[in-house]
Amino acid sequence: MESDSEMVPFPLLTTPIESNYGACTIPYRFPSDDPRKATPTEIAWIDLFRNSISSFKKRAESDTTVADAPARAEKFAQRYADILDDIKKDPESHGGPPDCILLCRLREQVLRELGFRDIFKKVKDEENAKAISLFPEVVRLNDNIEDGEKRLENLVRGIFAGNIFDLGSAQLAEVFSRDGMSFLATCQNLVPRPWVIDDFDTFKAKWSTKSWKKAVIFVDNSGADVILGILPFARELLKRGTQVVLAANDLPSINDITYPELVEIISKLKDESGSLIGVDAKNLLIANSGNDLPVIDLTRVSQELAYLSSDADLVILEGMGRGIETNLYAQFKCDSVKIGMVKHLEVAQFLGGRLYDCVFKYNEDVGS
Repeated sequence: MESDSEMVPFPLLTTPIESNYGACTIPYRFPSDDPRKATPTEIAWIDLFRNSISSFKKRAESDTTVADAPARAEKFAQRYADILDDIKKDPESHGGPPDCILLCRLREQVLRELGFRDIFKKVKDEENAKAISLFPEVVRLNDNIEDGEKRLENLVRGIFAGNIFDLGSAQLAEVFSRDGMSFLATCQNLVPRPWVIDDFDTFKAKWSTKSWKKAVIFVDNSGADVILGILPFARELLKRGTQVVLAANDLPSINDITYPELVEIISKLKDESGSLIGVDAKNLLIANSGNDLPVIDLTRVSQELAYLSSDADLVILEGMGRGIETNLYAQFKCDSVKIGMVKHLEVAQFLGGRLYDCVFKYNEDVGS
């Protein structure tokens, strides 16, 4: 993990950051709650994280890069379950009170202490290879839509469809291991609009009249998510003359794409002239966000990302962890989009929507 001295606040957050920004969207507790007693919301989320232990343990058991993986996986399951029990009994134990960032961080710490670095590596590699083979067809289908607004809608639907590949959701991990997932079928089967947060029409109107000079996109999962969802959208921005910065995790976490993995994927997708299927990709940059979790606290990003982002006029946070659970209400000094699929019932209930509902939240520049 990077040291604190290397991390800086994301430069486009509305200032003063202290009074304008909180990294967690869903309040697990309020000041009036008893600090020694877990709230019903805390208990629900602790249970959600507990329910994912078995799928993480299964991945860890089959990690061939770790000696005694099954025994260590068992230790992980027991140790993390004990930590969750402790927090239920005393919310202030283990650095609490808990929020989604702390619960994710504790899980990663236990895995790393036991020698597990990337328990989803095998499935990520398989899904990346599959998505790379589908990329030309997905791009062709988008390029064949002549109407610009309809093409944009198709691209956005592709982001939602790709975002369903999320092994951090116990339910989806189960479906995925049983059936796999079809990207094009998922595009067709999204919940109908209006979505639970639906600013898409406003964004579409802006898309027709405005071009952004630089967009920073915080990407989420490997496979269909980044390759078939985000990259066709990024390619469309490049076509319009926008410089695009893709910000990916420093370290592995669940099936999130990492910076080195994304660099490799882009190099495989580019042709010998450096184009992404006919679109010059010299304005496509990949940045290490400095993050090591499936959620993100924007007061702590890498200096590299801060430098590359300082003159951006569009910020996109994609995925449930980054775009909904931690930054739904984040305010920026530029236009912003939070986009993702709702894959936990607790998030759906908080938003007043359905499971697998979609969030497309667009905010225009609120200034500093």
